[in-house]
Amino acid sequence: MNQTRFSSISSRILAGVAIAGLGIAAYAADPMTTATGGNLARSDRSFVTKAGVGGMEEVALGQLAEQNAQSQAVKDFAARMVKDHTAANQDLIKVAASQSVNVPGELDKSAQSDVDKLSKKSGTDFDKAYVKAMVSDHKTDISLFEKEAKSGKNPDLQAFASKTLPTLQEHLQMIESIQTSMK
Repeated sequence: MNQTRFSSISSRILAGVAIAGLGIAAYAADPMTTATGGNLARSDRSFVTKAGVGGMEEVALGQLAEQNAQSQAVKDFAARMVKDHTAANQDLIKVAASQSVNVPGELDKSAQSDVDKLSKKSGTDFDKAYVKAMVSDHKTDISLFEKEAKSGKNPDLQAFASKTLPTLQEHLQMIESIQTSMK
């Protein structure tokens, strides 16, 4: 892929992440919500951070796939990721705000690296890499959310994890079906 196209795609992804993170940024800028989590257990604060970054990454990768995927099934799945993970991110922000804890406002280095690597691919190579990433990410997310739903110390975060878990499980089934059909 030529440098101009890569720069254009990277700019669109960063813009998409910025848009997806507007609510997070507005939340983080509010001096009433900049506490470090007060009485939240360390595991609950860690869940908020991991779920927040993971959700933003799903949105960023979904936006990239909507633009770059070759397969219509992959594009449709990507659109669903953007919709569902944007909604989950907004729910997480509300729950976190009620607990005086910050949700990250940007991708961490690892998530940004994933987006950067995928943005360099095209055609069926892109589709395969995106599908593989989504299978892996959703397995990780499901494990994280199951742990929070079962062992979280904060009932509001437990409820959020329990409410979000079926959607993540549905996503995994959908993407595994797409992966099977690509073989």
